[in-house]
Amino acid sequence: MHRTLVVLGLCGWSLGCGTAGPAAQAPAPGRVHPGIDVLLTDSLAVVRGRRVGLVTNQAGVDAQGVSDVVRLQAAGVRLVALFSPEHGFRGAADPGAAVASTIDSATGLPIYSLYGSSTAPTDAMLAGIDLLLVDLQDAGARYFTFLFTTVEVMRAAARHDIRVVVLDRPDPIGAPVQGNVLDPAYATPVGLLAVPMRHGMTLGELARLARADLGLTTDLGVVPVSGWRRSVPMDSTGLAFVPPSPNLRSLESLYHYPGLCLFEGTNLSVGRGSAAPFEQIGAPWLDTAAVLERVRHAGLAGVEFSGASFTPRRPGDGKYADTLLAGIRLRMTDRAGYDPTAAAVHLLAAVRAVHGDRFAWMPRHFDRLAGGPVLRERIAAGADPAGIVGGWGAEIERFELRRRPFLLYPE
Repeated sequence: MHRTLVVLGLCGWSLGCGTAGPAAQAPAPGRVHPGIDVLLTDSLAVVRGRRVGLVTNQAGVDAQGVSDVVRLQAAGVRLVALFSPEHGFRGAADPGAAVASTIDSATGLPIYSLYGSSTAPTDAMLAGIDLLLVDLQDAGARYFTFLFTTVEVMRAAARHDIRVVVLDRPDPIGAPVQGNVLDPAYATPVGLLAVPMRHGMTLGELARLARADLGLTTDLGVVPVSGWRRSVPMDSTGLAFVPPSPNLRSLESLYHYPGLCLFEGTNLSVGRGSAAPFEQIGAPWLDTAAVLERVRHAGLAGVEFSGASFTPRRPGDGKYADTLLAGIRLRMTDRAGYDPTAAAVHLLAAVRAVHGDRFAWMPRHFDRLAGGPVLRERIAAGADPAGIVGGWGAEIERFELRRRPFLLYPE
């Protein structure tokens, strides 16, 4: 029987409680511990006696920064294969670059790339595996490929009657739900589900939602984070920040990402290849003063805008590499009040108004990020940005009701 199971810490709703031996220690009370810690201290029966494949990357570490691979092998888990998402097992590959499968020099285990010639585990990759663990740090924004990778793993596992267990991690940018909801007709690997730009969910919760929305038959389990509430920001958890991708290097960049990523679908740079990717935008022709006057007049909460200049370097920037750009830098001043999706819409509208002759869309790319053509068409028509953002309220409310059965953490 295919089902979704939730494996909770401290033996609640557990598949069975076990001790992990000398390699494991009980999570400290009052501290936040990711799913890997909970699995090995409280729910080892999930993996005991199984031939395990692990889908992870450089962020797959315990609360002390020790890699999942080391922890699992020290606990006697029979790890037989590794799988990597976009950016590869070490998280160093450029965005969008195909990654080849290889061998892990430390363990001798195969590392099968799920971002290369195949995006899903093949029959050969799954041979000899009877449990798949997924431990990936999501970015908190709709446009990120790790959910797509997780769903591809779930689909392949279902065909082979292999259980999938997500080792959950906090949403690094927390609880708020902001932005428009994707039109399912525009679902792609960078936006798979009908969720807002900033969805306020963990990867484990998203996997549960995906199973329902996509009609998957996967035998799915989630080992939740211990000691975390979704309102607790990442830098208050005690967990180290590990960049989930090469151009999301700081927690600040993650907070801006649900908005500024939209500029990837325009002829402006988002700072790839610079010192502050996804914290600034720019172009050689940008009239910084004129754009700043417009966005500052909007009085947006929780963010400051300032003029900047930067030179993105190769291979990070594919638009203006090695060119000095006039730019606008964003700095978050109040997390509780900041809406990065609103900031991006106001910036897009301001740049279009000031530079109608120079500003350009990449329509196909922008629409897949924006979840459809409506946002682009409204900005192009000169619609009031505040009205655009205000019009998202009803769809966000419907989404919050729809996601409720799949949430695992209190506010």
